[in-house]
Amino acid sequence: MTKLTQRLASSLETAARLLRRYSSDEAKVLVLGGVRSGKSRHAERLMNRHPEVVYVAPGYPASDDDPEWAARIALHQARRPANWRTVETSDLAATVRRASRPLLIDCLGTWVSRVLGEVGAWEQAKGWELRLDDRLEEFLAAWVNAHVPIVAVSNEVGMGVVPATVSGRVFRDVLGALNNRVAAESDSVQLVVAGRVLRLGERALL
Repeated sequence: MTKLTQRLASSLETAARLLRRYSSDEAKVLVLGGVRSGKSRHAERLMNRHPEVVYVAPGYPASDDDPEWAARIALHQARRPANWRTVETSDLAATVRRASRPLLIDCLGTWVSRVLGEVGAWEQAKGWELRLDDRLEEFLAAWVNAHVPIVAVSNEVGMGVVPATVSGRVFRDVLGALNNRVAAESDSVQLVVAGRVLRLGERALL
């Protein structure tokens, strides 16, 4: 065997190992749950089998103007293993497309809130619906074509009372629709209720 064929064989074996390592019936997992349900901890446990993980934080960054939010972020940061890398971005589509390591996105709820602000939804700026659709479709296309294991955490917002404000109803409706679309393109959808995990195995309606 020549050196060239040895290198080729080695490259093929490396690719095969990566494929075996990343091939799974649960390559794409959506974890849903209410506030303080344990959904983030469950998602983190799902990723513990990977030696390296990229933790994607797509919500608003910590701010001195909101100490309660900053404390929540600090709590999540303290739980992450030392070998995890954190990326703070609202460009989820590009992050998923460029990924070469397993991803944990936490969470789609904070991302939707941030994107609604970026497209002008809160002030009902002209054309915000079209800009929002573009952002959501771009992310969904990246999710469908993801080539690394990926877990996304999201809030289950459809079980409570109808929000009293227009902005609250917009957020609920947009996130509910996004959850539905992501679930339809996931290998596993898991609902966390009071720390207990329910695997939702019925066929998607979409």
